[in-house]
Amino acid sequence: MVRPSLTPEERERGRRLGALLRQARGDRTPAEVAASSGVSLEVLRKIESGRVPTPTFFTVAALAHALGLPLDGLVEQLGDSADRAALTA
Repeated sequence: MVRPSLTPEERERGRRLGALLRQARGDRTPAEVAASSGVSLEVLRKIESGRVPTPTFFTVAALAHALGLPLDGLVEQLGDSADRAALTA
């Protein structure tokens, strides 16, 4: 199965997600967040840098829980109304 290319909007949303997670991490190290979330350090770094613009729901949920971020708040911050509809569908 060939995965379709990501749109520029999807890539930008991935960059925004990474920035939000870095900001929420604050003074905690990536290793601390990775350990508390159960997400590998490598995956966390890739998400934060935007190299994984579409991480799985369960990965985002685990990171959000470890960082104390509500998922609905992430959805609100990540996109316009069309994006929010797609993210909550």
